[in-house]
Amino acid sequence: MLLKTKDFLARIATSLDAIGIALQAMAPASADSAPALTSANAYHWDAEAAHLMPVNKVSRVPLAMLKGIDAVQDILLRNTEQFARGHGANNALLWGARGMGKSSLVKAIHAHIADRDGFERLVLIEIAREDIESLPVLMRQIADEPARFIIFCDDLSFDNGEASYKSLKTILDGGLEGRPENVLFYATSNRRHLMPRDMIENERSTAINPGEAVEEKVSLSDRFGLWLGFHNCDQPTYLTMVRAYADHYGLEIDDETLRARAIEWSATRGARSGRVAIQLVRSLAGEMGKAV
Repeated sequence: MLLKTKDFLARIATSLDAIGIALQAMAPASADSAPALTSANAYHWDAEAAHLMPVNKVSRVPLAMLKGIDAVQDILLRNTEQFARGHGANNALLWGARGMGKSSLVKAIHAHIADRDGFERLVLIEIAREDIESLPVLMRQIADEPARFIIFCDDLSFDNGEASYKSLKTILDGGLEGRPENVLFYATSNRRHLMPRDMIENERSTAINPGEAVEEKVSLSDRFGLWLGFHNCDQPTYLTMVRAYADHYGLEIDDETLRARAIEWSATRGARSGRVAIQLVRSLAGEMGKAV
């Protein structure tokens, strides 16, 4: 009987060891065990695994291709160059009309600087909106790396019931740890204050102190030293965008034909923007048997 009991316990111990090994293999790597940066200059942040995933080919266009946003382009380029030299720079919020090149501008400026001499190594890290609460983990992981980092969140916004904007406020400015000196945060959004108007209006109508409640929500955008507004473009600007894209991709089409096609294309979509312009050029390239 004693032998059977010992044998039974031994089998249980063996099974538990096997289960422990399997669980350890399934567990995500900790931030401490994450590998150092590779030679890539762009990464995607995997919050679940606390791991930086290299992006060897970033989807972007050359900076010279972006038209109609010269003023905001100059401001963001100057801010990013200052940062890449180790000088003072601000977090930036790019807000406004859809399709006007907000995220394209961030990626194009990063490439423009990363490929030039005279700057420290500049790394772009993309973080998903739903992973914002993992920012402290990411920042601790890169704080001591010999590089400068732009953490980029595309289409950042917060809806009713979400409270993660409070943690973002602390991370950007005012937390105990503070933002590492080698990190900037760039975000794009269709909303100037990152929250829907009805969410702000609801606070005015239901809060005991409406002014304080609204201030709590809109003050997040104050954490960004740069507010860069992108607005719907007029027809001449739109046509300039179309021509620039067509020339860049080597489409042989005369100005009159291109103008007519561009106006028709924008009318069917009810909008004029850089996104609409590049969609037209892709369609024209396909008709001509060219890849873009």
